[in-house]
Amino acid sequence: MFNSNNNRGREAAPGLPPAPQPQAGGQKRGMFSVIGPDMIITGNIAATADLHIDGRVDGDVMCGNLVQGADSRIKGTVKAESARLAGAIEGSVSVRQLTIERAARITGDVEYENIAIENGASIDGRLKHVAADAVRAVPTPVASHHSDSVTQFPTAAGEAA
Repeated sequence: MFNSNNNRGREAAPGLPPAPQPQAGGQKRGMFSVIGPDMIITGNIAATADLHIDGRVDGDVMCGNLVQGADSRIKGTVKAESARLAGAIEGSVSVRQLTIERAARITGDVEYENIAIENGASIDGRLKHVAADAVRAVPTPVASHHSDSVTQFPTAAGEAA
């Protein structure tokens, strides 16, 4: 009844979508996992699919794409390819494409390749730009650009506004 071997080689039943197929890199197309607002996870999380957290996590989070709800809390290290953070985080954050929403409260160092921070967001820690290519020279200071309620910081010297 629950044995996945029984369905190998068979097509999906009429009216049901086919089983998701893994993408390169182990991620499943269109798949995501949700930690609901009523959940408390104690321990580390490693997700091959995208992850949406609305609950509480006491442990490290590693995933491809992360969306954090405004009422969620993470106490641990966060590592992801891209993230949209809106809740509370106590720990370091290391994300290539990072958006920090106005409700976010981060206590810890933040490493990023590209970042957008909405007005009202709170970061109590150091911001560290990580170059896309490891052989990039030390970046020269650049002015921030303000547009409506989002401040965006160019990630390379000489980047157009």
